[in-house]
Amino acid sequence: MFGNPSYPTYQVFIAAALAALLTGLLMPAFIRLMRYEGLGQQIRADGPQRHLQKQGTPTMGGVIILLGVVITCALQARWTAELILAMLAMLATGSLGLLDDIESVAHKRSLGLTPPQKMAGLIAISVAFCLAAVNVCDIAPWVDFPGGFSLNLGVLTSVIEVGGTRIHIPWIYLIFVFLLMAGLSNAVNLTDGLDGLAGGCTLVVMLAMGMVAFSIGSKDLAVFAAAIAGACVGFLWHNCYPASIFMGDTGSLALGGAFAALAVLTKSELVSLIMGGLFICEALSVIIQVVSFKATGRRVFLMAPIHHHFERLGWSETKVVIRFWIISAAFASLGFALYFQLG
Repeated sequence: MFGNPSYPTYQVFIAAALAALLTGLLMPAFIRLMRYEGLGQQIRADGPQRHLQKQGTPTMGGVIILLGVVITCALQARWTAELILAMLAMLATGSLGLLDDIESVAHKRSLGLTPPQKMAGLIAISVAFCLAAVNVCDIAPWVDFPGGFSLNLGVLTSVIEVGGTRIHIPWIYLIFVFLLMAGLSNAVNLTDGLDGLAGGCTLVVMLAMGMVAFSIGSKDLAVFAAAIAGACVGFLWHNCYPASIFMGDTGSLALGGAFAALAVLTKSELVSLIMGGLFICEALSVIIQVVSFKATGRRVFLMAPIHHHFERLGWSETKVVIRFWIISAAFASLGFALYFQLG
């Protein structure tokens, strides 16, 4: 372990720096491997025309992001039950994304797994995560609102006994955690449409989540969040415009899954939706576009997700990305401030 454990803030900063260094140094070799194997991103034909030049750019950079996080946590953190659970949630959603990426590049199409296949995977992951959080990590099945109000989502709880072990199944909270994990995973995935956009937005959100974890005394979850933020820095070195590699669904689903896991384990589920407000706006823009077109035959945005809308308005890709980073930082700051208004 690097650094002096007597100075936990130092440990967190070292984790971010180490993850950035590892990811940044390992990525070039991975890029060369992807190019050698001919594994490149498939671009949607109905997307912005200037994006077609990105066809064939190496993808699945999320593999190196995850590797950087795992190595950093192995060196800098204690493997508590909470850290193991957060790590497993990240790796499970990342594995689902990896299957999607492999399916996409193998068949040379922009679509990988079908929506039902993805949803089945997210259901299995979120249910397993929620049951482990409640029964192993003693996470209370309620959500806290700013101002001190709490809503008990464990009112409908079943208890089953397996091998002498009592397992609590809080049905309403189980559904809530599924919606949170599936929603954030898909929201980050939808945000990953411009060079550096998802990585930069995740970076600022994870800095806020790291401070939340540190504030409740969970240094190991703080190291986990810092490692993700650092890995995003290392990735952005190669993903900034024009990108040399994309994170793919491997990265975007994993980052969303890790975000949701941290929200549950730090009991910041609701304010996490504010911290990740940029991701929520991206997802809502798609929902609004689809509903509007099916109901009225008209589109609200020039193109969805909303970052493509601003591209159609004439903004350069870099301008959209930097301004969205700023908006993401504002949401993260607001959510972090509201966190201290919880009970």
